[in-house]
Amino acid sequence: MSEQKEMSFWGHITELRGHMIRSLIAIVVCAIVVGFNVNWIMDNIFFGPTRNDFYTFRVVNHFSRELIGHDSITLPGNFAVQQKKLFEQFNVMMAVSIFGGIVAAFPYLIWELWRFISPALHPKERKNSVFVINFIWILFLLGILCGYFLILPFAINFSLLFKVSDTIVQLFDLTDYTTLFMQIVLGMGVVFLFPVLVYFTTSLGILTPKFMRTYRRHAIVLIMVVAAIITPADVLSMMMAALPLLLLYEFSILMCAYTFKKVEKRTLEEQRITPQ
Repeated sequence: MSEQKEMSFWGHITELRGHMIRSLIAIVVCAIVVGFNVNWIMDNIFFGPTRNDFYTFRVVNHFSRELIGHDSITLPGNFAVQQKKLFEQFNVMMAVSIFGGIVAAFPYLIWELWRFISPALHPKERKNSVFVINFIWILFLLGILCGYFLILPFAINFSLLFKVSDTIVQLFDLTDYTTLFMQIVLGMGVVFLFPVLVYFTTSLGILTPKFMRTYRRHAIVLIMVVAAIITPADVLSMMMAALPLLLLYEFSILMCAYTFKKVEKRTLEEQRITPQ
């Protein structure tokens, strides 16, 4: 009996290793594709928020012209980025490729995770897990888009327009900009997975909607701290990050309430079926 359990355990380990290898291959393949197109990606995506024709700025200026008659956001014409280290561009290329590979392969990574855990689920649980799996990668990509189109442009706008003296020449470090880009974009992608954590903790009976409503004020303070960590030091970027996170928390309360009712209903059905 112990040998059968031991073989079953090592069988799961072998299966997990297979899923991890396939996931790693997917990341590497996507990273290679990004690497071969890195020039276009750097010019059009990576440095996109540094130009006046960026989508977010065009939308803001459109409404600004309708309301006050002129553009409210105008960036300097030249965003001067300098390289300080010998292999800095190569390191940035590798970082962008890996980052892009993870983002592009993320839906496949979640699918591999579902393939690993699905055999242990009941048919009803497996049906519900399909929704959860899709929900995870959709939330992650929404966080990525929120960070890229909503928070990053205003952080860059603040850093470019804020001056303490006109005699200072603005020269931006490539590594610093890369760190800022990934900190905001990837940080928002991870933080947007909070409803998933709420779903699983509620399903396990750890979290309740009453708890989330009771400690809403504490959560707001924590959200401000998280927004300050994700974004640079300026208040505008922090508020732009905090707003979607506050909405996400309210959405998580609704999800917690819905999941909690399902857990209570399932518990009552099990108690009804179980003989006294």
